[in-house]
Amino acid sequence: MLFAGWFADAPVALTGYPRLAGTGLLVMFGNVNAAIPFLLDMLRIPADTFQLFVTSAIVNARFGTLLAAVHTVAIAVLGACAVAGTLKFDARKLLRFALITTLMAAAVVGGVRGVLELGLDRSYTKDATLTGMAPLRERGTPDTFTSRHPAPPLPAVTTSVLDRARTSGVLRVGYFEDSLPYAFFNSRGELVGFDIEMALQLARDLGVRPELVPVDRTVMDTGLDASVCDLIMSGVAVTTERSAHVQFSSSYLDETVAFIVRDNLASAFSEWSSVRAMGHLRLALPRSPYYVQKIQEELADVEIVPIDRMEDIFKLRAQSIDGAVVTAERGSAYTLLHPEYSVAVPKPRPFKVPLAYVIAGRDAAMTAMVNTWIELKRKDGTIDGLFAHWILGQDSTRHQPRWSVVRDVLHWAR
Repeated sequence: MLFAGWFADAPVALTGYPRLAGTGLLVMFGNVNAAIPFLLDMLRIPADTFQLFVTSAIVNARFGTLLAAVHTVAIAVLGACAVAGTLKFDARKLLRFALITTLMAAAVVGGVRGVLELGLDRSYTKDATLTGMAPLRERGTPDTFTSRHPAPPLPAVTTSVLDRARTSGVLRVGYFEDSLPYAFFNSRGELVGFDIEMALQLARDLGVRPELVPVDRTVMDTGLDASVCDLIMSGVAVTTERSAHVQFSSSYLDETVAFIVRDNLASAFSEWSSVRAMGHLRLALPRSPYYVQKIQEELADVEIVPIDRMEDIFKLRAQSIDGAVVTAERGSAYTLLHPEYSVAVPKPRPFKVPLAYVIAGRDAAMTAMVNTWIELKRKDGTIDGLFAHWILGQDSTRHQPRWSVVRDVLHWAR
């Protein structure tokens, strides 16, 4: 348990030693494979370190068998000597033996710790991998605007939003600044993500120049003004109340509703029945009647804590929330930035939330074109490829090519 806490950067405090010793003494009388997960949960050590215990138990069992054999032989020799009257106690020898044993044990423990500290790389890099992700492929260079450097208004629509984009040669796409992994700035200051690549691909297919502009989420309640952008491509979830204010395209992806919880609670939130059995819960949810209604249908005794941004979930931990309701696809990305949390998809009956693009001014021509384009991208594998890259994390790091004279000395290639 102590090693698991050290290894997972969740060390057991000295004040927790008596609790570990007392509780461990009781639970270890039962099944060890049931006791270890219980102790991990009690000490808030990540539950997946149990795999380390299972693996090490195989090795420990072999040494245990060897020790048991040595113990049997030692008892037999001592018993025979006692019966024969040749058993003698020498305090000096016993003291010397105890001292040598203590010094050897300290040397072994200290040596193992030193080897692990120096030779075992425990540095966490998945957050850097996520924030360092690059586009799956080159799809063009957009003009990117931010809230500090806003874009000028677009000209008025005379015929349709689609015709305006074709005439001006510019497709302006809106994005939400807190829409990981669909739209976010990586560690190099580049705006990247699933929908950013989709936006660049759409502009390329239309033969126009892409512009990316930030938009506020309040447009979901007021409607998207065509002077701001032509459409929003930023992982927008389709809900009934939103469809009353904005025009959605066809769905291009489905997300799965899940919980973000402390790592040690992930197993408890993996079944609806076990979540209900917890009784009263305080759950953080996005400010959306759709999510609130869904959760209240599943959980009778729940207190809703509304949030505006995903990062608010991790700021609320001091207020003793039990978890947050998000989607597995977004939650998985955020748990890479906050590894002490995990995503739990409750079973059975996980429910889905469709994602779609928001069309400015409810423009029929743009909507029809985008719907057709989405179907084409689904058929040619573009959506599947981007899902594997941005959601599943495949090819998330660029492989460093082997050293060569042509590239590293002559610099004839990159």
